[in-house]
Amino acid sequence: MYSILNMKGIILAGGSGSRLHPITLAVSKQLLPVGDKPMIYYPLSVLMLADIREILIITTPHDLPQFQRLLGDGSDLGLHIDYAEQPKPNGIAEAFVIGADHIGDDSVALVLGDNIFHGPSFSKVLAKEREELDGCLLFGYEVHDPERYGVGETDKEGMLISIEEKPSRPRSNRAITGLYFYANDVVARAAELRPSARGELEITDLNRIYLEDGRARLRALGRGFAWLDTGTPESLLQAAQYVRTLEERQGVRIACVEEVALRKGFIGPEECHRLGALMDSSDYGRYVMTIADEVAAAR
Repeated sequence: MYSILNMKGIILAGGSGSRLHPITLAVSKQLLPVGDKPMIYYPLSVLMLADIREILIITTPHDLPQFQRLLGDGSDLGLHIDYAEQPKPNGIAEAFVIGADHIGDDSVALVLGDNIFHGPSFSKVLAKEREELDGCLLFGYEVHDPERYGVGETDKEGMLISIEEKPSRPRSNRAITGLYFYANDVVARAAELRPSARGELEITDLNRIYLEDGRARLRALGRGFAWLDTGTPESLLQAAQYVRTLEERQGVRIACVEEVALRKGFIGPEECHRLGALMDSSDYGRYVMTIADEVAAAR
């Protein structure tokens, strides 16, 4: 069922979403709509595009039942989805401590639940980086205000030579996005991390360990790619506008997980059509059925 080079997936969908209060006082940030679908569909589709089918969603005890109601065990999409609790936002790197049993002996991809990625041939990019993984792989994106982000500096081969968190004088304009690939030893390395002054297991501290070992690379997402962080009301609106504009002009839907599952061969046209029929009162559901019918007719 799974690739020989197996990689597990983790979506970190915890936190309080305080920058989006009062909206997120009642609902998880990752369940808010971006366009016509919940935010978590976007990071979920990234893992699916990387041919990852065993996924752990880490969220708060309060929000966990809502994610289960939305996604279930993932079997409708040809996935296996498990859930785990992160009672407090103790840092991104804690995901590897919480998810140690889920990762097992495999490599792992971690994606933040409020990050949106979109670009040409993204599935091929992910597949290539997954096959060549040896240590830590970060994905970088050029921004005009790198002082707001974690920033990675690389040599000509793409190996990391420095990582800075919100530097006043950035050495690079490549922000480190919320998508990370790690070899299996990340489980042991995360378990040995010391909490920062904020009491968190910092992802930057974890990445520096790989940098010092000479096993950290940064893959730049070039022109044509979009990376959106939806953590504020302004960025959430911008993401929705971006998605709506592309979908209306191109007639396709970004992060339609049913379509991704179909085109990746996780499910067949009949299963896909059935999922669309459950939502046939919406344009989204009718789109899913149309795609299923088109794929079935082409076979």
